[in-house]
Amino acid sequence: MNKFFIRLLINGLAFYAAVSLIPGITALSANPVNYLLLALIFGILNALVKPVLKFLTCPFILLTLGLFTLLINTGLFYLTGWLGRQFDYGFTISGFWPAFLGALVVSVVGMIGEMVFRDELKDRRHQPRKRK
Repeated sequence: MNKFFIRLLINGLAFYAAVSLIPGITALSANPVNYLLLALIFGILNALVKPVLKFLTCPFILLTLGLFTLLINTGLFYLTGWLGRQFDYGFTISGFWPAFLGALVVSVVGMIGEMVFRDELKDRRHQPRKRK
């Protein structure tokens, strides 16, 4: 459960960075809880929708050598903002390029966060115990 909260915080910071850095992305509210709720929506979409999209677009992913996954991430970023707006804590995106850059920022900040918290996110159940 600790891993879940660490990933939620990382994604919340990633959404805050995307809204702060990319012109064309405007948050409806600056409340930090809203960014955590957006991170939760994004995590649910990544768990449920992204695998289906990757399966359905597998030929395009192979044809573009994986670059089509950037478009999938852009769509999920846009969908996260739209779903958040339905509950009054999302963000608005003014076009494709802000959504694309926002998805890139979320991905990069997420990767950096995963590297920083690598030890806390390890699955310790399958590691051999050290003998004394």
